[in-house]
Amino acid sequence: MKVDPYNHQKRYLKWKGLILKEGIKEISKENSDKIINYVFDMEMGLNVALKSQKGARSYVHLNNLKQRMIFMTKQFEQRHDNINLADLTEEILFSLFNEMRTGQLKRIDGKNYTSVRDFVKVLKSFWHWHIKSSKKKGIIVEDITNDLDMSAEKPKWVYLTESQINLLLSNSPPKIRTLLLFLFDTGIRAPTELMNVKISDFFNDFKELQIREEASKTFGRRIKLMLCSDQVRDYVIGNHLSKDDYLFPISPPSINQTIQRLAKNLFGDDVSQAGARYSELTMYDFRHNSCCYWLPRYKSESALMYRFGWKKSDKIHYYSELLGMKDTIQESDLVIDKNTPQVEQKPVDEEKEILKTRLALMEQQLAKIMSISSSISI
Repeated sequence: MKVDPYNHQKRYLKWKGLILKEGIKEISKENSDKIINYVFDMEMGLNVALKSQKGARSYVHLNNLKQRMIFMTKQFEQRHDNINLADLTEEILFSLFNEMRTGQLKRIDGKNYTSVRDFVKVLKSFWHWHIKSSKKKGIIVEDITNDLDMSAEKPKWVYLTESQINLLLSNSPPKIRTLLLFLFDTGIRAPTELMNVKISDFFNDFKELQIREEASKTFGRRIKLMLCSDQVRDYVIGNHLSKDDYLFPISPPSINQTIQRLAKNLFGDDVSQAGARYSELTMYDFRHNSCCYWLPRYKSESALMYRFGWKKSDKIHYYSELLGMKDTIQESDLVIDKNTPQVEQKPVDEEKEILKTRLALMEQQLAKIMSISSSISI
């Protein structure tokens, strides 16, 4: 059974039960029906865009879709006299998203939107569903989302230096210290992947961890524990945990409050290098800091991407930029030096001669076999 720290499944099923009875009350019936059909299709994996991942969407994804679509639909209806979603135009979309990006349209708390790209992604998904489902009815719909701005602002989070990490660990209670070191070593997503780790997921005397497929946002993976192996083993033994027990059955809000208090006491309330205040430190920030730690230590991007469960390398470029990394390769680092091409070429030529000799011998043997075969048939 998968641990759902944010109760996404419960929230979605409760919403689904309500709207099946009375629809989405805040918007027109036509738009309500269209959003419901869209979300239900995504729940089953129907009518997804050609370039999109196939299969049913997760409860996290479904909650995100319905929440953002309802918000945007309310905005469209208020601005354009209860307009039907099928009648949206490119100009209407650009107007809304530009106001969100520039701060003309603010959040309920009065702050600017910082994730407009997430709204654009949902709208594009909905419109591509509309195109595909309409095509099945013989209706051709133009794609009005092609030119929408998909750029994203760099996220703000709490960056900690290695010395700050060590100071935080040394001033944390034993359980919190083990938890934070585990987060820093593994770079695991917290709390979703973290809270699904069982004792049975450890191998090789707690030197390796299997992050299960069903608990991961992207894909399952088996990673090595290089920093926290001994501490985790001692923690498991000291707490008499068995194979079926979860490693950290925690309350995420409570843990975040604890580490925020610790960070503020140790580092004050200044803004960190990554843009967020130390007093805003969360468990997820340790994933960011873990990447900053492992990035210069891993020999290949693909290995680093595997450890962190990434399918794309764009995040690596973001952290590289943050750390101020640059190209430092020297001629001495090259495997084949420019002054020794003949030395490297000689073994290659020798290998070619050996292959030619072997091929000639094989041809002679084949000729003998053919001769014997011919005499037998006679």
